[in-house]
Amino acid sequence: MATADPAPVRLLIVDDHEVVRLGLRKLVEQSSTIRVVGEAGTVAAALASAARLEPDVILMDVRLPDGSGVEACREIRAARPATRVLFLTSFSDDAALSATILAGASGYLLKDIAGQEVIRAIESVAQGQSILDPSVTAAVLARMKAMEGAGQARKGEDLSPQERRVLALVAEGKTNKEIAAALNLSDKTVKNYLSHIFQKLQITRRSQAAAYFVKHSR
Repeated sequence: MATADPAPVRLLIVDDHEVVRLGLRKLVEQSSTIRVVGEAGTVAAALASAARLEPDVILMDVRLPDGSGVEACREIRAARPATRVLFLTSFSDDAALSATILAGASGYLLKDIAGQEVIRAIESVAQGQSILDPSVTAAVLARMKAMEGAGQARKGEDLSPQERRVLALVAEGKTNKEIAAALNLSDKTVKNYLSHIFQKLQITRRSQAAAYFVKHSR
């Protein structure tokens, strides 16, 4: 008996430029694994569309006319953790990347990326992977390196195996609730693990934890 093909990834496109949305729709329509279920040009429209359409992945710009895509991402992820957010922007800004990680995004790409790479990124994010543009990631890692003082290079060696697992999930952009579900822990236990990780790594933000993991997992 033949195996049924998996359902296509349900994609919502969020960008304030109609021409960009049309171009992305045309690009995605070339793929049989992705289906565009809607478009939005503002934060308000993105929130309404995400709630109504329940997309698997949202391809979103950072800057929108009525606010930040980062804030929209945070609200959408809080309301529906199953929806993944992939940022596609023209802003090569490590601070923006850090903000998207904190908001629970699964990826950050620049608009000069090749079309087929966009399709592959959408498919990867839908499968739970984390996608970060190498050029922007390098900037974040460089800033992390600049913050490191003498004797800090080995600071991660004190992490327990479970703390390393939690750190890996943080780097994937997962929320505390998702981490708890993945590791069969309570939300409170995850918060305690994060507190210990931050203390051991001498950091204060999830974006720093994600950058640390990317750097030291190579």
